Amino acid sequence: MIVFLLQTFGPLLDSADAIVPGNSRVFLAGRTVAAGVTAFCFALLLGPRAIAWLRARFREEVKSASGTLDALHAQKTGTPTMGGLFTVAAVLAGGAVWGDLSNRFVQAGMFVVGSFAALGAADDWVKLRTARRGLKAGEKLAAQFGLAAVGAVLLQIALNEAGVMTEIVLPIGGLSIPTGLLFVPWVALVTAAGSNAVNLTDGLDGLAAGCAVVAGAAVTGLCYLAGHAVWAEHLAVPHVRGGGELAVLLSAATGGMLGFLWFNTHPAEVFMGDTGALSFGGLLAFSATAVRQELLLILVAGVFVAEALSVIGQVGCYRIWGFKPIACSPLHNHFVFRGHSEGRIVVRFWIGSAVCAAAAFASLNLR
Repeated sequence: MIVFLLQTFGPLLDSADAIVPGNSRVFLAGRTVAAGVTAFCFALLLGPRAIAWLRARFREEVKSASGTLDALHAQKTGTPTMGGLFTVAAVLAGGAVWGDLSNRFVQAGMFVVGSFAALGAADDWVKLRTARRGLKAGEKLAAQFGLAAVGAVLLQIALNEAGVMTEIVLPIGGLSIPTGLLFVPWVALVTAAGSNAVNLTDGLDGLAAGCAVVAGAAVTGLCYLAGHAVWAEHLAVPHVRGGGELAVLLSAATGGMLGFLWFNTHPAEVFMGDTGALSFGGLLAFSATAVRQELLLILVAGVFVAEALSVIGQVGCYRIWGFKPIACSPLHNHFVFRGHSEGRIVVRFWIGSAVCAAAAFASLNLR
């Protein structure tokens, strides 16, 4: 909306063209910050009313595959969930107000946010209204891949129009791996994996939200750099013409998640549920692929990756060798079983997330 208004004023737009080095025609840096602030304020304003509405309809039922874990988290029973509904609303509001809605990258990103939020809401509804623990794994995974594939097709169109090669860029050495016809499946895989990784991390008050704020801010920076001709050349990262607009949407997502964290800190007033976790994780991974930084995302989102790998390793070791390497997966539950306080676990994971993000940006200077 703001972009449309500015584009109606020719002299102002000419001035923007003169001072902005190829990343956006209408003050990308300012709009990126404004989108985050708008989404944050929107989440704070929506939060109390949304939580009251959710409390009357959707309350958390602690029912996992571990009786011990259920007992440890028994005090969380009855907490309102599906807080991702007002978080996603804040994200879309911030993105719509400050983003360039004619930009194909933004269109694809908003599709990912909305569609994954809808899938997460369906999963939450099944979990809360039936005896099942959500959608069946196969159903959920198929839906994630299907939605991510649609987003990948939209992304491929955007990259083709921007003249950007659909290669996998290696973080060091300036090398790349061509994807060819595998681009859409690759993006779908990364997007679905990112979505699930954030969802697996959402198990303690403030854990996923806090790590999401750090990782979201980092990917926002990567998107801005990729869309900025001068900085992209200076840091030897792929320049994605128009891709910088994703920084606005990512900033809105980060601001919305920060607003959600206001209510999600221990003891949590609300949980995000799959509605928020799937949508944020999907957008985070999708945006990294859009600016050709999906491999660097492994480091940026190091905490989410570690949580996902802990589940894969736990299941794999048990099925193959008959033992479990950690007390309980995902990884944060291992520390819960070991008697660490929830606050200590969460803050230390936040610190780990910040270190990973800093390391990722430091690696840009090694190229």
